[in-house]
Amino acid sequence: MIWSFLKIAVFLVAVAALTLGATYLAENGEGIRIAVAGMEFTLGPLQTALAALSVFVLVWLLLRVLGLLSAVLHFINGDETAVSRYFDRNRERKGYEALAEGMMAVASGEGRVALAKAAKAEKYLGRPELTNLLSAQAAEAAGDTRKATEVYRRLLADQRTRFVGVQGLMKQKLAEGDAATALKLAEKAYALKPRHEGVQDTLLRLQSEKGDWKGARDVLGTKLKQGLLPRDVHRRRDALLALQEAKGVLAEGASIEAREAAIAANKASPDLIPAAVMAAEAYIAKGDTKHATRLLLKAWEAQPHPELAAAFAAIAPDETAAERAKRFEPLLKLRADAEETRLLRAELAIAAEDFPAARRALGDLAETHPTARALTLMAAVERGEGADDAVVRGWLARALGASRGPQWVCENCHNIQAEWGPVCDNCGGFDTLSWREPPGGGVPLANRAEMLPLIVGTPRPLPEALDPLPVPVPAAPMPMPTETEILTERLRRDPLAEPDAVALARGMAPKK
Repeated sequence: MIWSFLKIAVFLVAVAALTLGATYLAENGEGIRIAVAGMEFTLGPLQTALAALSVFVLVWLLLRVLGLLSAVLHFINGDETAVSRYFDRNRERKGYEALAEGMMAVASGEGRVALAKAAKAEKYLGRPELTNLLSAQAAEAAGDTRKATEVYRRLLADQRTRFVGVQGLMKQKLAEGDAATALKLAEKAYALKPRHEGVQDTLLRLQSEKGDWKGARDVLGTKLKQGLLPRDVHRRRDALLALQEAKGVLAEGASIEAREAAIAANKASPDLIPAAVMAAEAYIAKGDTKHATRLLLKAWEAQPHPELAAAFAAIAPDETAAERAKRFEPLLKLRADAEETRLLRAELAIAAEDFPAARRALGDLAETHPTARALTLMAAVERGEGADDAVVRGWLARALGASRGPQWVCENCHNIQAEWGPVCDNCGGFDTLSWREPPGGGVPLANRAEMLPLIVGTPRPLPEALDPLPVPVPAAPMPMPTETEILTERLRRDPLAEPDAVALARGMAPKK
C-alpha cells in the first residue's frame, strides 16, 4: 500500500517538474546553462527535452538492472521472486501436461505409459493427491496390483484422499475374493462418506452375504432418508431383511422373537411369499389358525404359489382328502383361472380319488403349457381311470423332457434356485429372485432321450404282485436308476405339493 503511494507521488513530482521546465523554456527561449567542473554547457529547448528524456531512460534502465540484481540475489537465497515464479509456472505447465497425457493413457488402457506420465507429473507438480490417484489407476490398468496397493496405502495418509484409498483397497479385496476384509473396508468407507451410493450398495451386498441383516437394514434406512430408494421398494426390501433376520433368530432357538419378526415382515410386505409362509407357520405354532388362514388367502390372491398351498394344508394336517378339498375351496376361488390354482385343484381331486374332477381341473394345460407337473398329474389321472400302462408311461416320458414350470429365477443372471433367498447364489444380486418360468423351461433331467425306450417300453400284462409301473430291463445292465424311479422318488418326498406322485408310488390300482 505504501509502496504504491510512493510510486504515485514520484510520478506526480516528475510530471510537475517536467511541466515547470517546459514552462521555463517557453518563457525564456534561451535554453538552459549547465556548469560542471569549470565547464559551461548551454542547451536549447529541443536539446534540453532530449537530454531530459535520455536521463529518464537511463534512470529507468538503472532501476531495472538494480531490480534484476536484487531478484537474482533473492532467488539464490531461496526467496520467492519473479524469476522463481517464472520457473514455477513453467514446471506447473509441464506437470499438468504430463497429468493430462497420463489420464488419456489410462483411458486408452496403456498402463505403463500412464505410470511414466504419473511419475513425470509428480516430479513437476509435487501434488501427491493428484498424481497418486493417477498412479493407482495406471497400475491397475497395467495389472500391477502390488503397485496399486502401495499407492492406495499412501492415499490413506492424506485426509483429502483417504476415502479414495479405502475405496480402492476395498475393490481390490473384492476382486481377490476376500469378502471379510472387503466388508471392513466398506464399513470404513461408509463411515467416511455415508451418502456415497456405490459404497452403500457394496456394503449392503456384503452384509447380506455375511448374514448381517441388522446392519443391512440400517444401510437400507439411510438410502431411504437420502432419497436414493423409493419408499415402496424400501418397504419390500426391509421386509426381506426382516424375514432373514427372523430366520436367524429361529436358528438360535428364540422362537417367540422369530414368530414376531416373521409376522412383522409379512405386515410390511403381504405379497412376499416366504414372509407369508413363515408368518403363517408362526400363527399356527401359536394356535391362531384364523390369522394364518387370512394372511395365506391374501398372499394367494396376490400370487398363487405351491409353498402357500403347503402352508395352508399345514393348518389342519390330520384332515381327510375330502375335508381338505372342501377347506381349500375359499383359496381356490380367489384366482380360479390361474395355472397354479388349476394344478392345485387337480392334486386335491387326485388325493380324493376324484379323477374326472382332476381331468376337468387340468383342462387343456397338457397341450397349452405342458410342464412336468401338469404331465405327471395327467399320468396320475390316466392311471386312476384305468388307462393302459403304455399311456401312463407315455405321459411320464413327456414329463421328463418338459419344462419344470415356474421356479425362483434371478432377474440378473437367470440363475435357478431351489429355495428363495434375498441374495442370488450366483451373481450376488439383492432382491433379484422372482417366481417365474425360466428361459428354456429350466434344467431338464439328464439323458432323457436315451431313457425314453426304458419308460415307454412295450405294453404287456403284468402280475398283480408286481408294481403297476415297472421299468423294462434294458439289454445291458444299468448301474444308475432310471429316470422314472428318480422322478417317483423325488415326488414321493413332497406329498403336499405332488399328491399324484404318492398315488403312483403306492401303485394305486385303476378304477373299474
